[in-house]
Amino acid sequence: MPKARAKSKAKKKTAAPKKPRVQKLKKAAIRAKKSVSLAGPAASGDKLAFNHAMVYSKDVKRALGFYRDLLGFKVVDEFQHDGILLYARLRAPGGDGTIALHLAGPGTSITSDGVRMYFEIRDVDNFCHKLQAKGLYIPQMPRMMPWGWRHVYINDPDGHEISLYWAGEGRMQKTVMKAAKEVEKAPAAKGR
Repeated sequence: MPKARAKSKAKKKTAAPKKPRVQKLKKAAIRAKKSVSLAGPAASGDKLAFNHAMVYSKDVKRALGFYRDLLGFKVVDEFQHDGILLYARLRAPGGDGTIALHLAGPGTSITSDGVRMYFEIRDVDNFCHKLQAKGLYIPQMPRMMPWGWRHVYINDPDGHEISLYWAGEGRMQKTVMKAAKEVEKAPAAKGR
């Protein structure tokens, strides 16, 4: 029996110094929680969760100025090496969605034919007027599209296509199919 007491005393001696370790674990948990909140909801089970879009740039500092200063994104993470900004993670001003700006390698093409980023804002017209006041060239102001959403198309400094839009009440309606059927009914369509 004395051996059993010795073991329990040894356990008590090692248990006391765990306090700093617990504090370290709590801090690590807080950091982990913050990083999860930056990434959005975690994937659960076999369901896929969208994390972020990677946008490659020839000049991340210039791209950062566009997304942060013009569109209002908030910087949540940056990485520099030898004084060059290589990476920046940004959160949309009106939600939890994030994009990551990443420096493209030398000679790497950054064209993104077939890919367009969509950012939604209720007063898209007023937002575009503010962008113009900050010096952004917008070739055509927002207009109502056949599918019932108000859109404007712009490009970021690297030429990536962006749609600023407001879906409004027609958000979940099958307006694209309705618009296509109306085009087919038009007299010009019958003469094809």
